Amino acid sequence: MNRAYKHTIKPLLDFVIATVLFIILLPVIVLVALLLLKITGGKPFFTQERPGQNAEIFRLIKFRTMLDLIDSNGLPLPDNQRLTKIGKWIRASSLDELPQLINVLKGEMSLVGPRPLLVKYLPLYSAFQNRRHEVKPGITGWTQVNGRNSISWDKKFELDVWYVDHLSFKLDLKILWLTVIKVIKREDINSAVAATMPPFTGSK
Repeated sequence: MNRAYKHTIKPLLDFVIATVLFIILLPVIVLVALLLLKITGGKPFFTQERPGQNAEIFRLIKFRTMLDLIDSNGLPLPDNQRLTKIGKWIRASSLDELPQLINVLKGEMSLVGPRPLLVKYLPLYSAFQNRRHEVKPGITGWTQVNGRNSISWDKKFELDVWYVDHLSFKLDLKILWLTVIKVIKREDINSAVAATMPPFTGSK
């Protein structure tokens, strides 16, 4: 059952549910894009290459919540200085993730799965950590409902691989339900030390 769910049922459910959600949430997506147009200098969307299933590269789509501000040396300012007020609210309400429904419709992502991380992290993964790429990345996942940015990198990878080994329809339903609860409570948005997680530098 789990094999059939992973390869056939899950992709079909992803497409159907993402289509319905995109249609229902389109007014919200348009409204957020309009709010960000002026603040971000006409660039409401943020796209970046990320590794997907089997580490195949795709272009992730999100709402832009930070400005491209640099210091006197031409380096980006810290995240908490680039994060706009409206961007902080959008991130806290998880609205920045909504454009990823397009990634789901394109078959690059799933509604549930390990979050797609940066391409530059690929050479840093251990064989165990790299197993997170055995499934499609998700808009939400087991890690997101068990700490998100408030836990360590090693714990995040442990949870990601646990999901890969226990993927099922029942687990996905549980994650989706817990995600709704997390969004309503606005829990675990930021790490304990920054507006976003500190960079992954490899496990010791």
